[in-house]
Amino acid sequence: MEAMELDWKRRVNTVKGTAHALSYLHHDCVPPIVHRDISASNVLLNSNWEPTVSDFGTARFLNLDSSNQTIVAGTIGYIAPELAYTMVVNEKCDVYSFGVVALETLMGKHPKDILSSLQSTSTGDDVKLCEILDQRLPHPTFSVLQDIVVIAIVTFACLNPNPCSRPTMKSISHCFLSQFTPFNISLFHISLQQLISQELTHYLKL
Repeated sequence: MEAMELDWKRRVNTVKGTAHALSYLHHDCVPPIVHRDISASNVLLNSNWEPTVSDFGTARFLNLDSSNQTIVAGTIGYIAPELAYTMVVNEKCDVYSFGVVALETLMGKHPKDILSSLQSTSTGDDVKLCEILDQRLPHPTFSVLQDIVVIAIVTFACLNPNPCSRPTMKSISHCFLSQFTPFNISLFHISLQQLISQELTHYLKL
């Protein structure tokens, strides 16, 4: 029942609202703020289903004149992989965590299996995007499916193992505010491998 209440339109708005909030923290605050614990449990919905980023207990101001080295903080399953060996926190750590939350929102469950196989070049060859969407919900309408595809493309860009190749939250926020012409590819034939290899990012302004 709860899954049905959080329908596709509300899920799309949750992902977009979270992106706008993180863009504000990273690019409109002086000094920039890195949350360090973006997870599904720290994105709260109010009575109007509007998202709010919560729990700033591990948040850090970014010092542009420092290496920003720190101990690893955050929720297991959402922490950017590079933190395990660099111990350097920056805004791209939040970008990765946002990607996990966005994918979890689309799937209706934590995407641990997908995350663990992102290094494989053959992952998702035969798996279609529509197959991993939360099957408890009715199939999305065409217009909402367009939004879902945009979110999916953005999500896998955020999950890039190389933090330098991840988009900024500002570019993601702008992307979500842009108007898109319909994709000239079949939305029902987009594979996970296309998303993982990021061959579809040229459709977006990231």
